[in-house]
Parts: sequence; C-alpha cells; structure tokens
Amino acid sequence: MTEQHTHRVRVGVYPGTFDPVTMGHMDIIERAAKQFDRLIVAVLNNISKHPLFTVEERMDLMRTVTAHLPNVEVDSFRDLTANYVRHKGAQTIVRGIRSVTDFEYELQLASTNHKLNPDAETVFMMTNPKYSYLSSSVVKEIAHFNGNVTDLVSPEVEDALRRKVSEKQRG
Repeated sequence: MTEQHTHRVRVGVYPGTFDPVTMGHMDIIERAAKQFDRLIVAVLNNISKHPLFTVEERMDLMRTVTAHLPNVEVDSFRDLTANYVRHKGAQTIVRGIRSVTDFEYELQLASTNHKLNPDAETVFMMTNPKYSYLSSSVVKEIAHFNGNVTDLVSPEVEDALRRKVSEKQRG
C-alpha cells in the first residue's frame, strides 16, 4: 500500500483596522508570514470607527509595506471575522498581543470567534517588546501634533500620514 501525503495549504488571516499600519503590525505580519503558506492581511471596514484613512488607502499602504512578502495577500472585509475566515478557507486567525490588557480583550474575541467558527483557531503572537506601547491611535496622535513617527511606521506610511494629517488640519 502506498501512502499518499496531501499537503493542506495553511492559511492564516490577520484582521485589523490598520489605520495606519505600524511597525508593531509589521513585526506580527513578517513573523506570521513564516508560519503560513498564505497569510491574508484583512483590513476591517469598520463603520463604527472613524478611520483617518479610507479602506482603499489602508489596503494600498499595506500592499506597499508587505510587497517583500510573496505569501502575503491584502484584502478587506465588512463582516464577522469568523465568517470571513470561513469564506477564505483559512484555519487560523492571527492576533497580536502587546499587554495583559490586550490579552483579556483578545481572549474574549477568540472565544467568540471559536463559538461562531469552531474550525478556526486563534493564534496569539506577542509583539516585540520594543513595540509594546505602539498603537495606530498613538501614531495618529503623535502625527497630529507634528511629532516624530519615523521609528513607528515605514517611510511610505509616514509620508501618507503627514499628507493626511495636513489635509485634515487644513480642513
């Protein structure tokens, strides 16, 4: 008898608002990309949040900063994460954790996603400690007051952020 080995493609989904994508997000994306055959970075189109960047702008920025990762694909969604993951045929939801506070919130999300889609597992990745304080909100606030965001986001994101903040301030 011959044994056939079929390789199941490992697909992970890293969902988030990414408004804008930070070096902390990139740390998770680069590390997660090594764990999956395909990693879908799914930009959430969340109408309850008031993002600085449009979904299209966030997707364009994400495509730019992940261009060096051939197995990363950028998409957007406006649905429950559990439904999106099922629709994409993914097995894993990737979530970054910066702190104990994040963990409590993320554990609640993971439990909810598991209830809605028992076939999908959530994997938590600890953010590199040098990014543990970093969030998109912090970056936007620093940029709003013309602070230095050079080490917090990629040069492309910094340029886009400066343009967007300047547009908003001109109003």
